[in-house]
Amino acid sequence: MSRVRQLKTASPAKLFLRRSRRAFFAVGLFSCFINLLMLTGSFFMLQVYDRVLPSRSASTLVALGVLVTLLYIFQGLLEATRSRIFVRLARSFDLDLSRTIVEVLFETSRASRLNGDGLQPLRDLDQVRSFLSSAGPAALFDLPWMPLYLGLCFAFHVWIGAAALIGAIILILLTAASGMLTSRPTTATVIAGSARIGFAGMGVRHAETLHALGMTGRVIARWQERNLTYLNAHQEAADILAGFGAAGRAFRMLLQSAILGLGAFLVIHQEATAGVIIASSILTARALAPVELTIAHWKGLLAARQGWLSLQAMLANHDTAAKAPVLLPAPKSTLSLEGVAVRPSGDLKVVVADVSFSLHAGQGLGIIGPSGSGKSSLARAIVGVWPAFRGSVRLDGASIDQWNIDELGRHIGYVPQSVDLLAGTIAENIARFRDGVEDWMVIDAAKAADVHEMIVRLPSGYNTVIGEGGVGLSAGQRQRIGLARALFGNPWLVVLDEPNSNLDAEGEQALTKAILEVRQRKGVVVVIAHRPSALVAVDHILALSEGVVQAFGPKEAVLKRITRPASIGPAGLKVVDAGVAP
Repeated sequence: MSRVRQLKTASPAKLFLRRSRRAFFAVGLFSCFINLLMLTGSFFMLQVYDRVLPSRSASTLVALGVLVTLLYIFQGLLEATRSRIFVRLARSFDLDLSRTIVEVLFETSRASRLNGDGLQPLRDLDQVRSFLSSAGPAALFDLPWMPLYLGLCFAFHVWIGAAALIGAIILILLTAASGMLTSRPTTATVIAGSARIGFAGMGVRHAETLHALGMTGRVIARWQERNLTYLNAHQEAADILAGFGAAGRAFRMLLQSAILGLGAFLVIHQEATAGVIIASSILTARALAPVELTIAHWKGLLAARQGWLSLQAMLANHDTAAKAPVLLPAPKSTLSLEGVAVRPSGDLKVVVADVSFSLHAGQGLGIIGPSGSGKSSLARAIVGVWPAFRGSVRLDGASIDQWNIDELGRHIGYVPQSVDLLAGTIAENIARFRDGVEDWMVIDAAKAADVHEMIVRLPSGYNTVIGEGGVGLSAGQRQRIGLARALFGNPWLVVLDEPNSNLDAEGEQALTKAILEVRQRKGVVVVIAHRPSALVAVDHILALSEGVVQAFGPKEAVLKRITRPASIGPAGLKVVDAGVAP
């Protein structure tokens, strides 16, 4: 069963707790000893005041000092070990979920638009991991030991116990109130923070266009509005937490002083010894310390809880089925579409309706049509980027959803409308970042795209490092390297979405040659075209208009049928209404 399937059948919380139950058992055991050792200070002061001072025994004081030192050292070691366990639990949580979250994120991103910059699930994961590695969980493990300290306070005197109990109840109520009042602004902070980061990222990606069109100032103003929303929500949550935190600390200090005063009153009336004054004060402080520490980490706890719930919702709503482990043979015969309809995820409008055709090995198809006719959407459906809303795309009779994603990718070459290269070397991008790739395979793909000479003229050749998105290369260079990546490994099906939009005459000749070579080796090529030069090497045409097939068949017959002179331009050029500019 795949990891995604496992996470669908059980929540991340249950899986994490099940895998980490031994570690949590160890934390609970260590917390038991730590809280018992926390009594050291109280009993030491009790012995000093009630035994050492009345007897004036230096040897007893030294013995107690040595014992207390050893106990404090042991306590320190246990606390350090517990903290290290929490850090490793946080790391384990990240390792358990990070890959799955990124897989789901990529899967969701390719099928629909994400809110903000789309990276909120990773921030949610960071929030949970940060909280697990902080002192917050330790405070939660110490809370169950409050009755022990309160019980000892009652053992000293019922009034001391009652005062400590009332103080604990008040602090618990403060904690609950802070949680209720900060829940809404904390959620608003997360949402607003994601929106501001996403909007800023959009501005950075399109900074050149914004500058050229004089839009920079207005976009920055829009970002400031989102930033102000985030700051207001953050300030509201921070003010509430700061107020309750300060109130909790002040009340605990007041309660500690009140316990000292109450102890002194009891000593005056000879109902308690002098040691009880200090010991009860230390015990009360220790009993209430976990509550105060919980208040201090309440913001982190709320953020972690919000992140945890978001991750659970994201994984629960993910509906990708686990792929069968059976490896299908490489396609080599037929690409067929059977009544394919395409609808972007989250959109009710069908952008491509009931497309059916078949292509056999060695054939090439050009898809033409006006802008917005659904050409790119159909291309995404053919390569499996967008699942067909209705109908099926089949390779040699098998629908593409039967294929393992990574294995299917070996048989498909794809150049999207906007070529996005990844940060790395040119060779890594062409090789699709596969490990163990022979150099000749990369060079063969580059030569098939006729980009080898261009690459070797670069300062570091194939080892030239490019930035994310292909920073450092021209649009034409990115498109030709994207074509080389699509041709890497000689895939059987090659889908090219406007592959000549940024190419010069030399690049278009290379594109035509590459398409012909794919057909000659009995592959299938699908080309989305706005310029007729991209159609030179195909033998079939499919014309789309508003998502509906207008014509399909041999190139010459279809073009003759769907094109007509609409007007004569000033240069005497025919204007064609089939979505292919002359």
